[in-house]
Amino acid sequence: MNLASLTLTNIQAATADVNDQVAELFQFHRGQDVFFMLMLVAFLMMFIRRYEWGVALATLLVFATSFPLYILAQTGIFGAELGIELIIGAAFAAITLVIAIGVFLGHISTISYILVGVLFVPSYIFIEWFLFTFLENVADAGGSILVHMFAAYWGLGVILGLRNKAVNQEPAATSVHSVSFVWLASMLLMVLWPSFVTALLPPEDIIPGMANTYLAMVASILVTYVILWALKRTIDPLVFTYAILAGGVAIGASVDLANPWQSWVIGLIAGAVSTLSFLFLDEWLRGKTGVWDTMGVHNLHGVPGIVGGLAPIVLGVAGGSQAIAVIGTLVIALILGAIVGLILRIMPRPTKMLDDAEAFPAEEMRATDPA
Repeated sequence: MNLASLTLTNIQAATADVNDQVAELFQFHRGQDVFFMLMLVAFLMMFIRRYEWGVALATLLVFATSFPLYILAQTGIFGAELGIELIIGAAFAAITLVIAIGVFLGHISTISYILVGVLFVPSYIFIEWFLFTFLENVADAGGSILVHMFAAYWGLGVILGLRNKAVNQEPAATSVHSVSFVWLASMLLMVLWPSFVTALLPPEDIIPGMANTYLAMVASILVTYVILWALKRTIDPLVFTYAILAGGVAIGASVDLANPWQSWVIGLIAGAVSTLSFLFLDEWLRGKTGVWDTMGVHNLHGVPGIVGGLAPIVLGVAGGSQAIAVIGTLVIALILGAIVGLILRIMPRPTKMLDDAEAFPAEEMRATDPA
């Protein structure tokens, strides 16, 4: 090898190293957005005016438990290499749990959320194995099945196992201030959503994925408004601010597979089914099961997650494994969640439900608050 060819080889190797570093740093920033979204999910759930600090505390406790446990399990037990993709994977696990606790916020004592974090990680690692190792060719780059479906049905399993019906009688009054938190969180989540669904995609799929995500989400905005106006002649702010995110939930499984028109239609369908679930399915399920999905997680993440999970089949880019993934995730999540709910029965019941006073000296502060 002469000097010229040796120099060219060195330049090519150096260029490849630089490109790899740039790609990793870019992925780092998308990962940071995922962590930001995780915290925003807490604000999305702060609509009960006497239960805002408690929601934030529960979020931080499950994050502080599940995030390190996932990394320690993957590196210590399964031999995974610590890198940006593993960190993003751990963030996905944590945000899935933060979504899931929305189903049973207020149903358990604050200290129980630490146990929830510990018990969730094995469940999540199992569903990851089921979807991407046991099954083949499952399309779910952006987490419609892994994150949203699993969160919703795992959380439903928890309340079905726990059966704390007393929380059904607790007041859940809102205020302009508390609902404004939801508006802010919803709008910021919408801006950041492309980072979430493209966090693990190769660079060439990121910009099309971004376009597909925003197209799906704006379709949800329009259809949610139209349905609410047509059926109620007014806009329920909570239903609206939740259901407009359904397009982001549903596009996850086909974010790298759909074209722009398909993405818009997926968002349209997801927004419609989410809105209708909030209006009609929520109360029906509560009546049938006797338990209350506190934050309506099933309506935003469960049903649109199913729509998103099945979308690749309709688009003709996935087959039987995709259907098995959707059905299997629903069943596995309910079973694993119910087991956790049964375990949580041994923990102390909350002294106050849907109230910051369960963990904080809120009553004292309210007594001296001039407002």
